Amino acid sequence: MAESESLETITEHERILQEIESTDTACVGPTLRSVYDDQPNAHKRFMEKLDARIRNHDREIEKMCNFHHQGFVDAITELLKVRADAEKLMGQVSDTNRRLQDAGREVTAQTEEVIRCRIQQRNMATTVEKLQLCIPVLEMYSKLKEQLESKRYYSALKTMEQLENIYIPRVSQYRFCQIMAETLPKLREEIKEISMSDLKDFLESIRKHSDKIGETAMRQAQQHRTFNSAVQKQVTLSCAKPLYGLNSRTPLHHNGLSAEAADEEEMDEEGDRETFENYYRKQRKKQARLVLQPQSNMGYGFPVNRLFDLLFEVRDQYNETLLKKWALVFRDIFEQDNYSPIPVENEEEYKAVVSRFPFHDAEIEKQQFPKKLPMSQSVPQIYSQVKEFIYASLKFSESLHRSSTEIDDMLRKSTNLLLTRTLSSCLQNLIKKPHIGLTELVQIIINTTHLEHACKYLEDFITNITNVSPETVHTTRLYGLSTFKDARHAAEGEIYTKLNQKIDEFIQLADYEWGMAESDGRASGYLMDLINFLRSTFQVFTHLPGKVAQTACMSSCKHLATSLMQMLLDTELKQISMGAIQQFNLDVMQCELFASSEPVPGFQGDTLQLAFIDLRQLLDLFMVWDWSTYLADYGQPTSKYLRVNPSTALALLEKMKDTSKKNNIFSQFRKNDRDKQKLIETVVKQLRSLVNGMSQHS
Repeated sequence: MAESESLETITEHERILQEIESTDTACVGPTLRSVYDDQPNAHKRFMEKLDARIRNHDREIEKMCNFHHQGFVDAITELLKVRADAEKLMGQVSDTNRRLQDAGREVTAQTEEVIRCRIQQRNMATTVEKLQLCIPVLEMYSKLKEQLESKRYYSALKTMEQLENIYIPRVSQYRFCQIMAETLPKLREEIKEISMSDLKDFLESIRKHSDKIGETAMRQAQQHRTFNSAVQKQVTLSCAKPLYGLNSRTPLHHNGLSAEAADEEEMDEEGDRETFENYYRKQRKKQARLVLQPQSNMGYGFPVNRLFDLLFEVRDQYNETLLKKWALVFRDIFEQDNYSPIPVENEEEYKAVVSRFPFHDAEIEKQQFPKKLPMSQSVPQIYSQVKEFIYASLKFSESLHRSSTEIDDMLRKSTNLLLTRTLSSCLQNLIKKPHIGLTELVQIIINTTHLEHACKYLEDFITNITNVSPETVHTTRLYGLSTFKDARHAAEGEIYTKLNQKIDEFIQLADYEWGMAESDGRASGYLMDLINFLRSTFQVFTHLPGKVAQTACMSSCKHLATSLMQMLLDTELKQISMGAIQQFNLDVMQCELFASSEPVPGFQGDTLQLAFIDLRQLLDLFMVWDWSTYLADYGQPTSKYLRVNPSTALALLEKMKDTSKKNNIFSQFRKNDRDKQKLIETVVKQLRSLVNGMSQHS
């Protein structure tokens, strides 16, 4: 028995020793504790076993050391041999390093010199580049100073413009450029003051040379008349240029200005053109009156200076006469127009129309004959009449013997009056006439679009007659664009109004049986006729600009929805049955189907259907009788009946309450009717509290 215990103890000690040798030192404590937990003499036996294991390991270590001792000795011997070579090598490396450092000092110095030179070179290149940008600015500024000193003010203004717009912005970061930019407005103001002062002194020069000027003017006038009599017939037939030489320039200008002063008249808008022009015109009028005053030894029987004002009065009166005449012409053209696209059967007819009106459309030109041009016959007629008006105004302007620039200005101003006053008034009156329907209004919009595009050709026509470049400073632009835009907007507004009037006419035909017990399941006839009318009308709108057609469609749907809502809430309507609500719901569904059918292209999503959203939510509330949801979600942004106003729901519910009271006298004994009546009474009270709360809050 003792032998077996001793064997078990030895085996346990072996296991413990293996664990001590193989496990981490942190786990040794629990392992050793198991030695003391065994038999009383186990500790002693374990120590003996441990000593034996230590001695065994010592022997193994000694064997290992003896085995490697000779190799270790050989290695030490080799190291001792290498030490002398290592010391020698260390000396050579140190010597090489010293010589390399000495040689590198010169290279480093040269490298630093190269770097410094390259930095200088780069700085010089940058400086040259910046100077190249600055030099033109300085040269232009120096040129400006020279021009100011030599009193070449127009050239100085052009130089200023180049400085401000081109040169200074390139180098605006430098202070000298900022100083220049601050100085230029002051110089421009000085030029303005000097120019106006020179203009005042101009009268004295005129007075001194008036005799020679008059003599030269009379001689040129005689030559001019002789020339006119020879070429008048040819010019009239060709309709090319006025009867006098518009491009001819004599050494002495009509106003006595020098060439430099004439250039100053062409000062652009950047040089306070409008202010200078107005001042120039006022001074010229005053100076003309003074020049035309007779000397003391000349009384002609009437004040000569009155001739100047008289010419302008005659010109204005003549223009008024022309405008009245062409107002009748335009009125006749509009009355005779059929407001239909122009049909052309062949190439000859197409060329005949294009010769009278500048029409170009690539899509239409590709079509086969016969085809239709989008505008009606009044468009080429109006364009031709405007050209006739310009010719008539030109003939009168020729008799005034004005300069080409002044004649060009007269023609453009009179044409502007014709477009902005006469033609515009005729168009506005035409649009308001009762016999002008939707089809005619659509054609008027198309016509004004083409007339607006033709204004450019009218400007070119005047330019070809007067031979004055449109880039000239004093050239007046035609304001026809605004005229036709205003007329087009008026026609668009009239379209919206007439559409709404037509909708009202259909709604007046509505004949609902508000007390019907049940709907017949079909939409009302008046509403189907209205929808068919709107559908066919919007098909005509395909030739209109997209925004116009979309706005007309949206306006019509909103007006229809508002009219239907007003019909439902009419105060004269006292009672409404659920059957009438069902019938009304069928009609609104047809309106929604029409809106979703995209009668006019271009709407995104359900934009058009939203016009009926208020009606839809109100009818859904009554059709489903969903008062619990409405009252519970009222005021919440996610409410199913967000667009239903409590006052609207209350007004309609009151009409239905009156209907329930009117039912058979025995209905009060039926439980369902009594429950429904109580529910209506409860909902009415809650709606009234909501309406009162809204009024108090507001």
